[in-house]
Amino acid sequence: MDYTVISYAAYLPIATGVTVWVARTLSRNGRIFLADVFAGDERLADAVNHLLVVGFYLINLGFVALWMRTDEQVDDVRGVFDALSYKLGTVLLLLGVMHLGNVYVLNRIRRRSALDKQHRPPVAPQAWVRPNQG
Repeated sequence: MDYTVISYAAYLPIATGVTVWVARTLSRNGRIFLADVFAGDERLADAVNHLLVVGFYLINLGFVALWMRTDEQVDDVRGVFDALSYKLGTVLLLLGVMHLGNVYVLNRIRRRSALDKQHRPPVAPQAWVRPNQG
């Protein structure tokens, strides 16, 4: 029995499933946050949300595929669990770092938008006054 193949067979569906679950969760719950970031523009928020999800899948599933390979021979059941814990732990850390990076960037955009709102007058000017030439 080749335990290396067993570790691959367990790693790939688990890592892919976790990636899909995280992407769907972030997409569903991040939509509200994106709508706030983009000042209620729902179409823009949906478009950015979709682009973020596509990028998330490409980066993470690419990493999952590259990280599947192991140079060490897995000789027993304990080795399978060792390999899985190391590989899945790394994938989970990458998912967390990507999530925090997205939240950081979007929060900066949101803050900038809030600052822009503070510097605009609440209503447009309705008239102007001629300067005193006195």
